[in-house]
Amino acid sequence: MRENTFGRRRFLQGAALTVTGAAVTGAAIGATRAPADAADAGQQTITKAPQFEGIHQAGITDPAQASAAFVSFDLTARTRGELTELLRTLTERARFLTAGGTPVNNGIAGPPSDSGVLGPVIPTDNLSITVGLGSSVFDGRYGLAARKPKLLRPMDTFANDALDRSQCDGDLLVQVCADHSDTVLHALRDLARNTRGGMQVRWRIDGQSPPPRPTGAPRNLLGFKDGTANPVTTDAAEMNKLVWVPAGAGEPSWAVNGSYHVVRTIRMLVEFWDRVSVSEQERMFGRRKDSGAPLSGTVETDLPNYQNDPLGSTIPLDSHIRVANPRTAATDSQRLLRRGYNYDRGVDSNGNLDMGLVFNAFQADLDRQFVTVQKRLADEPLVDYISPFGGGYFFALPGIVNDSDWYGRGLLS
Repeated sequence: MRENTFGRRRFLQGAALTVTGAAVTGAAIGATRAPADAADAGQQTITKAPQFEGIHQAGITDPAQASAAFVSFDLTARTRGELTELLRTLTERARFLTAGGTPVNNGIAGPPSDSGVLGPVIPTDNLSITVGLGSSVFDGRYGLAARKPKLLRPMDTFANDALDRSQCDGDLLVQVCADHSDTVLHALRDLARNTRGGMQVRWRIDGQSPPPRPTGAPRNLLGFKDGTANPVTTDAAEMNKLVWVPAGAGEPSWAVNGSYHVVRTIRMLVEFWDRVSVSEQERMFGRRKDSGAPLSGTVETDLPNYQNDPLGSTIPLDSHIRVANPRTAATDSQRLLRRGYNYDRGVDSNGNLDMGLVFNAFQADLDRQFVTVQKRLADEPLVDYISPFGGGYFFALPGIVNDSDWYGRGLLS
């Protein structure tokens, strides 16, 4: 691994010991990694993490882990060189954290190189770290305006939104996902510590992906299954069509194999929703609440029968599933890959429950997919029970292809 110079930068002097330690131990990650069966009784099971290196980033087509944090940062790096060092350091830390292992020992006189919340050996715990850039990175600060992905911009305001712009957008988004919440928090603290001075948090939302209840897709906090009709992530042709930015699409060459990342934080007015009859709830969604089956079917995996229901007698024409995905040849390319999480932030200032959905989606074409679908959903019946308030559009960078690669190398080189 290269010698780490980020700690010598103006904005990372306070983290120099930790970062230098990461550089020293990085080459020995394989030797210090905890084996998959090394967990003692009473400890968390150590599970394999998604592969860090590849043409695409982890945390996109991988199955959703149980816990997640979505953290948007404003950059305070002053120059393109400092931005480069920031992204190289993010890469080094993400590589180490996702591999797991023993943190460097700085001795009794120095500050610890690790928070210690996961114990002396860091488990992989199915950890993935996904990094994306917001449109504001491509302003005049770093000379990158000509390299901006063509569709990247601040998040649009749609009908029925109640956006708080302090909870929207940002220069850089880090999505951290793992099987346990303490692993997510450990990774977030490590990244924040080692990049201190180069970026600062703008907004953050944590999420949970519950286990199937009882089978199939997980349920959102309205009680309905979420993600039943997702594209098949193991189908490479499907992913190339719907998720990954291809060559020849008019995007900058560095952006090929990246993906447009949309995060929308949507509050669910659960106290009002819980007073609505199940039959009315089902007609708003177009699916049965117990099984997840479309109202025209019997099991979750049944396809909605729109062809034999042209007037919406069974599945209403304005139901969520029918509007979001009409299942026509013309709308097939508008599908996107959802990787949603539930959130719970306690109560608001009025004593109402503050919980809802972190809508999280990846797509090859922001306008063709998310924006088109979102405009179609304007004024659907569900808008009386949900309130989108934050999030942003980001460009998930192409993957780290080898041990000398780093986030954004193609953009900044």
